[in-house]
Amino acid sequence: MKTLYAFDFDGTITDRDTLIGFIASVFGTTRMLLGFAANLPWLLLMRLGLYDNGKTKQRVFSHFFSGMDLVTFNRHCKAYAEQNRHIIRPEMLRLLQTLDKEKTDMVVVSASITNWVAPFFHGLNIKVIGTEAETAGGSLTGRFATPNCYGSEKVTRLSAFFPERDTYNLVAYGDSRGDRELLEYADVSYFKGQPFAKNPHL
Repeated sequence: MKTLYAFDFDGTITDRDTLIGFIASVFGTTRMLLGFAANLPWLLLMRLGLYDNGKTKQRVFSHFFSGMDLVTFNRHCKAYAEQNRHIIRPEMLRLLQTLDKEKTDMVVVSASITNWVAPFFHGLNIKVIGTEAETAGGSLTGRFATPNCYGSEKVTRLSAFFPERDTYNLVAYGDSRGDRELLEYADVSYFKGQPFAKNPHL
């Protein structure tokens, strides 16, 4: 039976969240901070569990990127990945490279936008499943074309690309509450690098 490795991206493969870093790389720190300040009420409500994570993220994404030409956006995504290879954890890079050499199936399942996650894995045979940005007429609408790839949505999206769960062993890596369902779905799972013990409070 084959084995599939599934990885969260932000905080698992990388040593930080990439949404803030990507926005800052495109608009600069000052505009990034002002944009987050403008969305502070929604961010606070999300932290208190009173407003949906995906809707909050979409509001922030729309604030910065609504109307941007897709070609320009993708150029920013590629540049961000090329300039920030150092944020990939060395031990995770070694693991990915080893699995790639062994031709093991790998997938990254991330709540981040696919466009800036995928360029980090140039040269590696690894599929990226992320939140998809909606476009119209060649520009970003500011909305998401798919549900935010977080929590149970990670399992839903993974299952769509890799059905017939009984035909493969799943090894999963995560680091946050948004990965819990994926970790529980796997045969073997690791939370922040340690064997995962099912925790209802995660």
